[in-house]
Amino acid sequence: MQTSLLNKYCDSRLPWYTIYPTVPDFSAMVGANTYGRWLRRLPRDEPVSIYLHVPFCRSICWYCGFPTSLTHSERPIRKYLAVLREEIDLVAAQAPRALSVSDVHFGGGTPTIISPADFLGLMELLRDRFTFSKSTTVAVEIDPRAFTTEMAETLGSAGVSRASIGAQSFDPLVQRAVNRVQSETQIALAVESLRQHGISRINFDLLFGLPHQSVQSCVDSARIAVAMRPDRLAVFGYAHVPSYMKRQRQIDEAALPDNVARAEQAAAVAETLVAAGYRQIGLDHFALPSDELALAQKAGRLCRNSLGYSADTCQTVIGFGPSAIGRLPDGYVQNELATASYHQHIKAGCFPTSKGYRLTEEDRLRAEIIERVMCDLQADVPAICANHGFDPVAFLDSADRLEMLTEDGIVEIEKGILRVKQEHRFVIRAVAAAFDAYLDRAPY
Repeated sequence: MQTSLLNKYCDSRLPWYTIYPTVPDFSAMVGANTYGRWLRRLPRDEPVSIYLHVPFCRSICWYCGFPTSLTHSERPIRKYLAVLREEIDLVAAQAPRALSVSDVHFGGGTPTIISPADFLGLMELLRDRFTFSKSTTVAVEIDPRAFTTEMAETLGSAGVSRASIGAQSFDPLVQRAVNRVQSETQIALAVESLRQHGISRINFDLLFGLPHQSVQSCVDSARIAVAMRPDRLAVFGYAHVPSYMKRQRQIDEAALPDNVARAEQAAAVAETLVAAGYRQIGLDHFALPSDELALAQKAGRLCRNSLGYSADTCQTVIGFGPSAIGRLPDGYVQNELATASYHQHIKAGCFPTSKGYRLTEEDRLRAEIIERVMCDLQADVPAICANHGFDPVAFLDSADRLEMLTEDGIVEIEKGILRVKQEHRFVIRAVAAAFDAYLDRAPY
C-alpha cells in the first residue's frame, strides 16, 4: 500500500468499531434505572452472553489500555469477588427469568489471579443464577507468567473450554521495553497444561507496533506461536495514547515504528500465519479452518462485539465488574470504571451503571453496515437499508469520506454493494468511519 495512503488513512483516533455507537458517544443520561428497565424487558426465549471483568494484575504491562490495578495481596481480590457476586445477584433478580447463557468470557486484567477455590465458587454461582447447557462456551484470559498446574486443573473442572494467552511478542528486547518479560518455555508449558486438562481451544494474542519491533522480530514471534498451534490468533496493533493511559508514558516513543513500518509488520505477520494454514478473519484475527471463527466467516455470520471478532451471535451481552460494557436490545450500558465507585453502588443495592446509549433505528442500520465492513470487507448497503426501512441514497451519496475512499481506490461500489480491496484491508476502520454519524467530520 502506498505510503501516502497509509499516512492518510491510518488514523490512530479512529475507533476499532467493536460496537457502534462507540463508548465516547455514551451518556450519563442512561443510568442504573434505565439498565434495570432494559433487563426486565429482555426477551424470554433468547440466550445471552456474559462478560466478567477482573481488574487486577500481579504486574502492569505498559502497553495495556484496559483499566487494571496492581496487587500482590489476596485481600482486594476477595473483596472485589464478594461485590461481584452481589452484582450477579442484582442482575439475576431483575431479569425476567433464569437467563439462558450461550457464552461466558473472563477478561481483565488477569482472571486467573483468582484463587482456584474462588474461581470454582464463582462458576457455581453463575450456574445457579443462570441457565447453562452442554454447549455453553466458557473462555478465560491467561497470563502465562503466573499460571499453575492447579489453576489449569481448576479451569478444566469449572467447564472452561477456551483459553486466551497474552503472548504479545517473543522478542526479549521488546518484552523489556513494555514490562512484559516472559519466556517461550512459560507459554509452551501453559499451553501444554491447558490441553492436558481438557482445554483444547487455545487463542494467542500478538502485538505489532511495539517499541523496538521490526518486521523480522514480528515474523519470528509469529513462527514461534504457530509452532504451538493455537486455534486462533489475534494480531493487534499497539495503540499509543499516553495522554489517556498514564502507564504508557513509560514507553520510549522514539522506539515506536511509524505507520509504514507498522503496516509492513502487520502484512508480514499475516503472510506468515496464512502460509502456516490460518484463515485471515477481518482486520486482525487468524483462525484454523476448523475453528468457530473461520466457520462463522465462511457462513457469513461473523460478528463484532466489545472483545473483537466473534462467532457468538447473541444480541445481548451482560457485563459484570468495573468498566464492563453490556449490550441489550434497547442499547448499551457501561459500569463505573473505578473499582471503589463500583463497590459503592453495589453496596447501596444499585446497579453500577455509569453511562450508556439508547439505540435509534438509524444507529442499528449504521451498526450493521459497519459490522459487515469490519467482518466481511464488504456491505450490501441497499439490502441493509431495506431491512431497516431507510433509503440507501442517504448513506451512499452523502458520505464525503466514502467518496474520498473511492477516489483513492480503497473501495469499489457497484449497485450499492461496497467492497474493500484485499490489499487495503488494514485501513478498513477508515471505511467503517465513513458510516459513523458521530465521528468528527474534519477531513483527513
